Amino acid sequence: MIKNSLTVLASAVAALVLTGCINLAPEHQRPEAPVAGQWPQGPGAEAPGAQAAAQLQWEQFFHDARLRDLITLALKNNRDLRVSLLNVEVARAQAGVAAANRWPTINAGVSATRGPETTSSGDVQIVSTYQAGLQINAYELDLFSRLKNTSESSFATYLATAEAARTARISLIASVATAYLAVQADDELLKLTEQTVATRQDSLKLTQLKFDNGASSKLDLNTAQSSYESARATLAQLQRTRMQDMNSLTLLVGQTLPDNLAAAQPLSGQTMGAVLAGLPSEVLIQRPDVRQAEQQLVAAEANIGVARAAFFPSISLTTSGGTASNALSDLFKRSAWSISGSALLPLFDFGKNQNNLEAAKANREIAVANYEKAVQTAFKEVSDALAGRATLDEQLRAQDAQAEAEASRLQLVELSYRNGAASNLDLLDAQRSSFAAQQSALQVRLAQLQNQVQLYKVLGGGTEPAPAAQNAKAPS
Repeated sequence: MIKNSLTVLASAVAALVLTGCINLAPEHQRPEAPVAGQWPQGPGAEAPGAQAAAQLQWEQFFHDARLRDLITLALKNNRDLRVSLLNVEVARAQAGVAAANRWPTINAGVSATRGPETTSSGDVQIVSTYQAGLQINAYELDLFSRLKNTSESSFATYLATAEAARTARISLIASVATAYLAVQADDELLKLTEQTVATRQDSLKLTQLKFDNGASSKLDLNTAQSSYESARATLAQLQRTRMQDMNSLTLLVGQTLPDNLAAAQPLSGQTMGAVLAGLPSEVLIQRPDVRQAEQQLVAAEANIGVARAAFFPSISLTTSGGTASNALSDLFKRSAWSISGSALLPLFDFGKNQNNLEAAKANREIAVANYEKAVQTAFKEVSDALAGRATLDEQLRAQDAQAEAEASRLQLVELSYRNGAASNLDLLDAQRSSFAAQQSALQVRLAQLQNQVQLYKVLGGGTEPAPAAQNAKAPS
């Protein structure tokens, strides 16, 4: 039995030597990036100590302890990220199945049959037959790399899915930071609006008192009433916005926010790490979404090899080796083996194989276009974020200066109003202008901070390095 088992194994080894002799898939070449060699406005002024975003971990980029706690919770509990990671496991297992199909499946089998058999003398007798051994059933000799390219396509799909999970991780970190900053801005806007409501309520009471004593007109009273109600409406709107932003943050984190989080920092105290813009040729090809598109292109190219192999003969091998006997007691005393093969060459398929090949080639062109679109989209996102970095700082400085000027004007108008040198309309106008300037300053500060988060994200920050498997090729 050992001898015959070795015969089966020797047949398997000989078959494997013949596999993958001819690879009909096109050689992969990364398409040229259809973008400029430099960002439209240049990298801008790089802060001292700036690092490439891909090398700057999010724990180092975000300095707010409360935000870091929230991101940690989100990475553990967010359901979308969990699904993305499970999709990677599914793709990995499917790639393993495709790789396993390239190797012969060796089975151990035991069988017994009993039935009538006619002897040489014409008599009929009941005969029992017992068999035991190893078998290889219909193993395809991969002469034209059909199975190899199928495996490489599945492996590239697995890598693309893994890159999609890395993209989801980047997006989650940036989304949590963006939502957290929005809630912080809501809190500060609410505080400012509550103060404004209280101030306008005092003005309304004073105007009402003057009106009751004939020292103020009905127009002044209606104006003060309108200003007060406008502030109340703004307060209700901000309260709703704050609750909605908190709901979004809770959904991203994946659980109710715990009470033992670190204290929140105000927007004015928020700082983040400095990132280098780098060159498009260096930055874009490292982004997970671009790497995902490239792996999808690799899979499409491997599928062309699969489609081309269908035009050539398909050769299958079946072999077995073991023992056989008519008596169970003699089963392991008599050896038996067999080997057979078949070849199938397509002659008339009414254009099936040709159409499959044309479809595979078209899918490759689609994958090339998708890759180029991914590069162009990434280029635009980085350019937009750099444009924000170049202008939002100056806008914030100007907006803060305007808010200070309006606050100073309000103080002067209030002083003049108390001394009778300014009208009620002058006071209300100064209050509205000061409130609007402070609101705008907070909103620009929020936009400036969220732009930093966006720049970190689009430059590829916030993800773990690609695992070694993702930098490897499919098993050859």
